[in-house]
Amino acid sequence: MALSAIRAPVSDDLQAVDACILQRLQSNVVLINQIGHYIVGSGGKRLRPLIVLLAARACGYTGAHHIDLAAIVEFIHTATLLHDDVVDGSDLRRNRDTANAVWGNGASVLVGDFLYSRAFEMMVDVGEMRVMEVLAHATNRISEGEVLQLLNTHDPDTTESRYLEVIERKTATLFEAGARLGAILAGTSAAVEDAVARYGLHLGIAFQLVDDALDYASDAHTIGKNIGDDLDEGKPTLPVIRALAVGDASQQALLRHAIEHGGREQLEAVVAAIVATDALGYTAQLARTHAQLASEALQVLPPSPYRAALIATAEFAVARAH
Repeated sequence: MALSAIRAPVSDDLQAVDACILQRLQSNVVLINQIGHYIVGSGGKRLRPLIVLLAARACGYTGAHHIDLAAIVEFIHTATLLHDDVVDGSDLRRNRDTANAVWGNGASVLVGDFLYSRAFEMMVDVGEMRVMEVLAHATNRISEGEVLQLLNTHDPDTTESRYLEVIERKTATLFEAGARLGAILAGTSAAVEDAVARYGLHLGIAFQLVDDALDYASDAHTIGKNIGDDLDEGKPTLPVIRALAVGDASQQALLRHAIEHGGREQLEAVVAAIVATDALGYTAQLARTHAQLASEALQVLPPSPYRAALIATAEFAVARAH
């Protein structure tokens, strides 16, 4: 199913989210407006707010707070992007110059801080302690994931389990939180809430696995960022970790050197080693497994167009080319 078809059941809600984002981005500090609108309007998939909306509707919610929560989740995600690009020294995202490439690192970090603080202002407006608890915990885990990733940088001995811990915290946590928020708004049982949150967690893991595979299997125009960024930054993601684990001695030496030193000079040889060891296939299969686990978690919900769209989102996450 195309992403446009997945969005269709909540198309009006998504328009309301966009309006909410534009309204709550407003600041009397001009640079905040400029950078905030630049990054929020840069053409992202809006998957995280979409999950909030679909989960709330799939759980039977009929109110309006899911609009605010979807916008909050997007603000938190956008703040992490601003900070990530500074830490990673990235200069291209979604086929556009990153905010730090345009305005500098200092401005990007501070506007990211503004988005975090604005998100927490909006949580107070919702007035639900469970919402604040879930999102405060999520932002904390995301930060832990970022630090763990930093510790793994340039370390060729990073294991698959250490890598998975990073992506669970850094990426999947916000998907998990967004799905859980939908169930909380609907007042579901604890068992249903946990199942819906489990959907978000497995979806987020699958999504990041595919992202990391695409860094070695696509092109800059298609995925909207520079190919080999992870290698350039010395990040050992699963395609490289798997190739290291099963490759021959020469492949292992090549990959260890590439991780330790970073850069793109050996990108072609690294990609060849990843392809030769079927590390991309291994990564794709693990992504499909998590997408299946995500879909299975939703069996606690009654059939509806919203549940069908959530399942289709999991399928989209592993079938996409960008």
